[in-house]
This record gives sequence, C-alpha cells and structure tokens, in this order.
Amino acid sequence: MLEKLSYKQHFGKTINLAYPVMLSQVGHVTVGIVDSIMVGQIGTEALAASSFANNVMMVFLMFGIGMSYGITPLVAQADGEGDRNKITRLLRHGIVLCLGTSLVLVLLGYLLSFGFDNFSQPEEVIRLGKPYFYVILFSMIPMMLFQNFRQFAEGLSITKPTMFITIGANLINVLFNYILIYGKFGFPELGLIGAGWGTLISRVFMAVGMMLYVGRSKRTQYYSTAFKIFNITAAYFKPMLKIGVPSGTQFVFEVSAFAGAALLMGRLGVVPLAAHQIALSLVSLSYMMATGIAAASTVRIGNQVGRRDAFNLNRAGNTSFMMALIFMACCSVVYIVFHNFFPTLYIDDPEVIRIAGSLIIVAGFFQLSDGVQVVGLGSLRGMSDVRVPTVITFVAYWVLGIPVSYLFGFTLGFGPEGVWYGLLTGLSIAAITLFIRFKVLAKRKALSFAA
Repeated sequence: MLEKLSYKQHFGKTINLAYPVMLSQVGHVTVGIVDSIMVGQIGTEALAASSFANNVMMVFLMFGIGMSYGITPLVAQADGEGDRNKITRLLRHGIVLCLGTSLVLVLLGYLLSFGFDNFSQPEEVIRLGKPYFYVILFSMIPMMLFQNFRQFAEGLSITKPTMFITIGANLINVLFNYILIYGKFGFPELGLIGAGWGTLISRVFMAVGMMLYVGRSKRTQYYSTAFKIFNITAAYFKPMLKIGVPSGTQFVFEVSAFAGAALLMGRLGVVPLAAHQIALSLVSLSYMMATGIAAASTVRIGNQVGRRDAFNLNRAGNTSFMMALIFMACCSVVYIVFHNFFPTLYIDDPEVIRIAGSLIIVAGFFQLSDGVQVVGLGSLRGMSDVRVPTVITFVAYWVLGIPVSYLFGFTLGFGPEGVWYGLLTGLSIAAITLFIRFKVLAKRKALSFAA
C-alpha cells in the first residue's frame, strides 16, 4: 500500500533534492555574472558586446539543456519501477544524444554568426562580440556532455556531486578570467575574448568531473557499461526526443524572448544594452535557482508516476509551487530594495547604473511569475507532458510578450523599461496557464491510476 506523505515530509524530500541543484545553478549562472562584472571593468562597449553574444548564445545553450531534460524524467520513472537495465540504456543513449545535439548547435551558431551585421546592433558591439561568441559557442560541446551526466544523476536523486563540481568550475572560471582578460602572470591581455576562454576551460572541467563521478562512484558504478556507446538502439531515442525537443523549445521561447528584448535594447543604443545585461544577469541568478526547485519537482513527480501514486504526485507538485513562491518573493524584495546598488558592482557609468536600476525594479515584480512558470514546466515534465506547455510558452512570450515590449518600449515611448514590461506580461501569462495545466493533469492522472 502506498504511503500518504504529509506536506512537511514532502517539503523535506523536495528541499533535500533541490538545494544542491539550486547551489549548483548558482555556481552555473555566477559564471555569467562574474564575466559581466570583470568585462564591465574594461568598458561599456565590451559589456554591451558581451550582452549581445551571450543573449544569442543562450538561445542555443538553453535548447541544448532542454534536450538533456528528456533524460531526467525517464530515469526517474525507471528508478521508481526499479528497472536498472533500462536506466543503463538511458544513460548510454543520453551520451550520444547530447553529444550529437551539441555538434549540431555549434554548426548552427557558426552559420548564424555570418548574419550578425543584419541584427541592427552598434558596429562596435558586433566587432567585439563575434570572436567572443565563437569561443563560448565551442564550449557548448563540454557543456552538453556535463548536462547528460548531470540529468542522469538527478534522475537517480543524486544532486550533491553536481553542486561541488560546479562550484569548482566557477573558481576555475574566475581564475582564468583574471589571468586572460587582464593579462596576468605573463599571459597576453585578451580582454573580452579572455572571458570566453575562461568559460570554455571551466566547462571542460565540469564535463570531465561529472563523467568521472558517474564512471567511478559506488552509487553509479553499476551503470558504467553505458560508456560503450556503440551499442545503441534507435527506439530509445524516441522517448528522449519526445520530451527533450519540446523542453528545449520551451526554453528557446523564453530565453529568445529575453534575447529579443536585448535586440530591441540594442536599437536604443549601447547604454541601454549594457544596462539590460546587468539586470538580466541578476534575474538569471534567481531564475536558475528556481530551476533547482523545478528539477526536484521533475524527479519527485516522475517517481510518483512510476509508482502510480496520484496522492503524492499532487502534493509533490503543490510543495514545489509553494517553495518557488516563497523563494522568489524573497528575491523580489531584495531586488527592489537594492536596485540602485547592484549595478554599481558591474560598472561606474552613471547612465547605465540608472537604467539598470529601473529594470531591476521591473524584474522584482515578475519574480513570482518567473518562479511559478519554471516549476510548472518542471512538474509537467515529470509527467512527460511537454507539447501543451510548449504551445503555452510560445503564446505567452512571442504572441503576447514581445509585441507588448515593442508597444511600450517604442510605440508608447517608455524606452528600456517598456521593453521589460513585455517580459513581465509574458511571464505572468505563462505562470497562470502552466499552474492550471498542472492541476488539470494531476486530476487526470488520479483517474487513470485508479482505473
């Protein structure tokens, strides 16, 4: 008989899974924040170029990460069923899938770079940003290998090794940024592109670290035969792609909305674009931490699906939503109270600081929506529900959000703040709709399990 857990027990289980992921996500996004802070010391143009390159790169990166998310719920469900051989095969096919995806994305990014001159950006932004983009684009390959082993481990409820490896990679990034951006210890002063090399080196460390853990740890050694990647079956890719492609597309719709906002900012000038990068790096910090809660929700709900436990499935989802609301409410208060302070960590340009501060206030207001929508996607992914959420994200961000950004930013003349009003609109619509979708689907699962 299935045990009905209390909300207190669900909070404990979810927090135990979520906090290492949240801390590893902090380490992951801190790489971008550190890059922005250290690049900001070079000047406004370099920071704007970094903003442009990173926003384009994030579209490719987040699609790749979303593809890797197809591994986690399948592993979690197989773990709930107690099928270790299936888990081994999922890992083996995940390696091939993630490596292949990274190579395709690198090629697409390279081809896109030939059209950067048509993006209506300041000339100096393209000149500085393109070589930096090439370096961080190549880092997609080790990043995707890391994601494969990470999502596999998370599907088994193993989250702490990722946290330690990511923290170590973050320290490596800071070290090589310092050496290569500013030309220390006899190395050449590379400026912005030095930050790109720091990112690449740190991601190689992450990939090697997770691969060694999965191959040698007693907790995962049983699955080490998965490294024989030539023993693959096409049928195993189908469920991964069924979840991964829509998940990647969901991330693309959201991240590309922010990238689209960056392009709109570029039309307003270098200063608004630099301010956008500062505000976005802070928003990314809280967002990526919220994805830790979403990842825990995916695993916990996936486990309940494997056990056909409707009661605990519903409670696990509710717990994740409540945790996201509490966490993001705290972030909202911090952003609004310290909106004028945070930009000073990046740059000393008064106009950039002023605009960034106003954008951070808008960011403070959409924190709750951002937390609910990302947990909604994670919870639905645990039930292998990805198609309808993909439609929801497209409508929220591109049918409604970006047009509202253009309306307020340009037509109504609100400028940079107006562009972010559109992001606030898209996130709010996505949050409400995805929460409703979860509640409806949870009821359907209860009926199907009882049948």
